[in-house]
Amino acid sequence: MFEETRKYLKKIGMPAGDAFDMPSSTQRFPDGAAYRIENPTVNTATTAAALLETAEKNGIVINRITETYGMFRHTAAEIKEYCRVCHDHGVELMMSTGPRATYDTGATVLSTQGARIGYRLRGMEQVLRGVEDIKRGYDLGVRAFLIYDEGMLWLAGQMRKDGALPKDIIFKVSAHLGHCNPCSFKLLESLGADSINPVRDLQIPMIAALRQAVNVPLDVHMDNPPGSGGFIRVYEAPEIVRVAAPLHCKTGNSVVSGHGEMTSAADGVKMADQATIVVEMLNKYYPELKQSPKGASDLHIPAV
Repeated sequence: MFEETRKYLKKIGMPAGDAFDMPSSTQRFPDGAAYRIENPTVNTATTAAALLETAEKNGIVINRITETYGMFRHTAAEIKEYCRVCHDHGVELMMSTGPRATYDTGATVLSTQGARIGYRLRGMEQVLRGVEDIKRGYDLGVRAFLIYDEGMLWLAGQMRKDGALPKDIIFKVSAHLGHCNPCSFKLLESLGADSINPVRDLQIPMIAALRQAVNVPLDVHMDNPPGSGGFIRVYEAPEIVRVAAPLHCKTGNSVVSGHGEMTSAADGVKMADQATIVVEMLNKYYPELKQSPKGASDLHIPAV
């Protein structure tokens, strides 16, 4: 079915459909690794410290942590502490740009149409504030930023290209944008995304097709809080990495109820334990798929 359209997709370098044959990806991170471990919803520096200390006790490596409360809601001292903790542990730090729709004065996001809007920004002033949040974070030591709006991604990518933002920063696209097909991922990559998070419930052939469309790393949830489905995919993790490398395995936020809440040291301990289960599955079923070692990222957080 649809052979004429499938033929055209192949001609322009896109997958002709979902990859039901689930081929192994040959792409890798610059260090040759197939995957890295990312812990999202690490929403206080105290959580970050407890997470990373517990991971070391458990004998696993955390490559990236992501804060999702909103960078503009943290004091400068808290952001500096995030940077210090991650610098000392050799971990990449990703912080969320703000404001975003849920913090705006508009009510649409709270209505039945809110799911369509997601966290996108309303009006140009909010976009400007988002850019200022990146500048503030950079001045405090942050080098990687989570973006929730395609227009802001385009602007930030253009500013980085033109030298209006520093060249050494990276942009990650949130799953809250709702993107879930190869054409959308191709667009996000062209706008400047350095890694992309699909929606959380894609089947493995769908994820495999995403890899065929883009070169940037994918960021795929292995478990989720109840607020975004609550499902646990640890037994699928090895196959997901096999078909979609290079991949950030996002794990640990199933221990909290939602993405935007504050977290504690106790949450950090449980996040590390959840990540340990994912690493166990990967090592058991596909030991040939290697993880990046500690400090392997090219993104270096300055000492603060």
